[in-house]
Amino acid sequence: MQRIKTMPRRDLLAIGLSLGGITLLSWLYLLSMAENMSQGMSAMPTPLWDANYFLMMFLMWAVMMVGMMLPSVAPTVLIYAAIARKSTADGMPVAPVGAFVSGYLVMWVAFSLLATTAQWGLDRAALLSPMMVFRDTGFIASLLIVAGIYQWLPIKDQCLHQCRSPVEFITTQWRKGRMGAFRMGLYHGMFCLGCCWVLMTLLFVGGVMNLLCIATLTLFVLLEKILPLGDKGGRALGLLMVVTGLIIALT
Repeated sequence: MQRIKTMPRRDLLAIGLSLGGITLLSWLYLLSMAENMSQGMSAMPTPLWDANYFLMMFLMWAVMMVGMMLPSVAPTVLIYAAIARKSTADGMPVAPVGAFVSGYLVMWVAFSLLATTAQWGLDRAALLSPMMVFRDTGFIASLLIVAGIYQWLPIKDQCLHQCRSPVEFITTQWRKGRMGAFRMGLYHGMFCLGCCWVLMTLLFVGGVMNLLCIATLTLFVLLEKILPLGDKGGRALGLLMVVTGLIIALT
């Protein structure tokens, strides 16, 4: 964080307002879409998965991922901006911060395409309710158990370490130029995806357009990445998810 403090205030303000503005617009879009979908579900309980509906669901997932993940990557973006500014002063060519953020978001947009495809498949198999929640408690229990176990796996620890150590990531993965910055963002998005993708599947437990569920997951992802004991808190929550899943499965 010391590197961030050395940045000019106008740079901090510009980056902060940009990230905050994109996040706010994403949440406003989700709020509007959730309201429209809740009103339309009674009139159309079974959605027709044509090209337009698939595109709408993909856009929903993509905007949702932007709104959920940008807050947690903000510290990394600010540290990247501080290091990039120093490199520019030392005569090293660097790309704008936007290239780094774009690379990061591309990874989550790709995940959104996979999530939309999974939702389509689950819907065709009649496994989802009109509010995009698993109908069968057995699937809910299984997903909670799997998500809880994932919180304890080495791959989760490795990916979370990269997310919790932005200075280490940036210094070890440093690339010059616009494409270099884009690749750095892409790599960081890959680690972030490896850390959080299973948590995102829990939206099928709480409701894909349940704003409280989305906000809860957003807060957890943020705290897991920035709090001093965030990794241990993530394991504790993983244990809680496994216990909850077992209780659901046995009742």
